[in-house]
Amino acid sequence: MGNEQKKIAIVTGATGGIGFEVAKSLGKKGYAVMLNGIEDDAGAQRVDELTKEGIEAEYYGFDVTKEEEVTANIKAIGEKYGRIDVLVNNAGGLGGRSRFEEMTTEFYRFVMALNLDSVFFTSRAAIPYLKKGENASIINYTSNAGWNAGGPGAGVYGTSKAGVHAITRALAKDLAEYGIRVNAVSPGTIDTPFHAQIKKTKPEVFASWKNNIMLGRLGEPEEVASVVSFLASKDASFITAETIQVGGGQALGI
Repeated sequence: MGNEQKKIAIVTGATGGIGFEVAKSLGKKGYAVMLNGIEDDAGAQRVDELTKEGIEAEYYGFDVTKEEEVTANIKAIGEKYGRIDVLVNNAGGLGGRSRFEEMTTEFYRFVMALNLDSVFFTSRAAIPYLKKGENASIINYTSNAGWNAGGPGAGVYGTSKAGVHAITRALAKDLAEYGIRVNAVSPGTIDTPFHAQIKKTKPEVFASWKNNIMLGRLGEPEEVASVVSFLASKDASFITAETIQVGGGQALGI
């Protein structure tokens, strides 16, 4: 199969947790997956794992908050393969906690860059190549925090994720004329290494989280990955500007 025929997927923040499961899920559906991360050793290890499963994978180490790095790497992928079919903006995070009164400008800018600037940088760089893709789409990650403004000290995280919700719809409007779809997933509490610290130090708190979830349990990374794969597929060819909650009913609260 020549380069021009391969379906190309880029997954940011793909060296662990949900991102890696997304890369694996897309790989099993026939995509060549381009994994991004900032831990090169983990990236090499993940590529090795996927390759052993018969999935074509490459690792690109770059920081999604750095405009020049993002642009150069996305362009390199686009030029190498002549197209991008799916961009999954998985990278992001809480960045820490801070109340607004004592929040430094540096912290504010970091969290906004990690969650919102990153989506802008990657999407802008990928659009020329998504135009050459087949059933091309962008999939972003928002959060309940985008609606409820986050827990204590997570106000700027909530603010950044509200921005992701808006830019998802704005990009969908902007790119509809090219047939490029843009959607988002909003994961609830998923059992990943992201929560490893609290799981280890406060197991009773971790265990109590499921009490706020209608389905009575935490989600698994694979359960987010399957929804992302669906949104990327032809089965979702008439879905754009949507945000799908993947949280077992957590968004409604109980």
